[in-house]
Amino acid sequence: MIWSLIKILFFVALVAVLAWGAAMLMETSGGLQITVAGMEYTLGPLQSVIAAIVLIVAVWVLLKILSLLVATLRFLNGDETAISRYFDKGRERKGYQALADGLMALASGEGRLAMSKAAKAERYLQKPELTNLITAQAAEMTGDTRKATETYKKLITHDATRFVGVRGIMKQKLAEGDTETARKLAEKAFELKPKHEETQDVLLRLQAQAHDWAGARSTLTAKLKSGALPRDIYTRREAVLALSEAKELLDDTSSIEAREQVIEANRLSPDLVPAAALAAKSYLSKGQPKKAVRILRKAWDAQPHPDLAAAFAALEPDETPTERLKRFSVLTKIHPDHPETRLLLAELNIVAEDFPEARRALGELAASDTADARALTLMAAVERGEGASNAVVHGWLAKALNAPRGPQWVCENCHQVHAEWMPVCSNCEGLDTLSWKSPPRAEYIGATGAHMLPLIVGDTEGEAPDDASGVAEAELIATPQEPASAPDPEAPETEFEETEEKEPKPAV
Repeated sequence: MIWSLIKILFFVALVAVLAWGAAMLMETSGGLQITVAGMEYTLGPLQSVIAAIVLIVAVWVLLKILSLLVATLRFLNGDETAISRYFDKGRERKGYQALADGLMALASGEGRLAMSKAAKAERYLQKPELTNLITAQAAEMTGDTRKATETYKKLITHDATRFVGVRGIMKQKLAEGDTETARKLAEKAFELKPKHEETQDVLLRLQAQAHDWAGARSTLTAKLKSGALPRDIYTRREAVLALSEAKELLDDTSSIEAREQVIEANRLSPDLVPAAALAAKSYLSKGQPKKAVRILRKAWDAQPHPDLAAAFAALEPDETPTERLKRFSVLTKIHPDHPETRLLLAELNIVAEDFPEARRALGELAASDTADARALTLMAAVERGEGASNAVVHGWLAKALNAPRGPQWVCENCHQVHAEWMPVCSNCEGLDTLSWKSPPRAEYIGATGAHMLPLIVGDTEGEAPDDASGVAEAELIATPQEPASAPDPEAPETEFEETEEKEPKPAV
């Protein structure tokens, strides 16, 4: 309403100014004298202005006629669209101007203005493959998902814009959480443009989430061929996908192909701990323990890890603690100063009841300010085995409760801690993002060493905790687990058996 009133007032003012100007010209003396072919023409001031306007219009019409004649000549020479281009030139100019304004509005975050300019450009240009792109993105910007979907569907009908339409709907389905439909759309977009890096990444992530390991391996190969992935990263992720595919098939009745796939995953990435452990299990089931030992030694050389030690122990499940300690020297001689090697030696010596050697293996791991819960728990076991009082043992356990948990499977993207390795993070759903390291926060509690607690504390009946640390300790040992190796019922009593002492628990 206000804008209309302003336009009316402007028109009235313009008419008034023109009328005032005409009156001033009529009252002005003098004029314009023109001589043509010996004849003189005298024009007054107002007539001179009118003649100038007529002359300008005549020149403009003449130029238009000349342009039409040029277009006609081009048409006669074989240019079939010359005349149509002549008549559409003004419309195209207005259309492209509206298109440019729409792009500027889109870049400025003015979604509704961008849609308005796109509609105007469509009226002049009749090129929906251009204007629909702006309309769809502007509709998403304003939150109008229905219009955006309709526009993307229109884009799918044109060969030149089909990929853009499929990709747009795919991103909408991802935002809605419909990953199954998004995966199918990503596969279609991948068919249209197999070298599009963003589509490759989205499809690979969705296939991994859906456990479509074969499809993910195919997409990973396409990324390598298109140059979007370095060779070393490709080799690592190929091993992860091969391991994940075989892990779901590996059981007592698994085929030879599935077992060989695990071995292939280990060959591709020897430092991949789960692959080495499963490959060793596969070789053991095939009656080839020497190959299993070789794989575990190679993996331990790359990265000492508790899962590798567990797989190595499973090769001879019925051996005595002394025999196991001797056999494990194959691993412990590799990286003897590595914390994992020293912790492993401490555990083996505790089970073998060689507590002085276990203490030497731990060394400063339990005495340092950065000692983790596993080292402190093992130190408590050593103290218990050497006959220390409950106060000393409980002191080490109290330190373990508040100590860092030590290395665990931590996602590099979101820092989520996982109890076991998995190919896809359960939190951020990233592929191959888990690494074995200490989590950034100390409150995460791992199960490493928890099986030793019943063996360390012994019988706690009749000992009521009288302080905060006692309550925490009681909660910690409330659910006993099986020890590392079951004691022989006929064996003589050792320091690990339950004690009859009823010493009061001091405050820690």
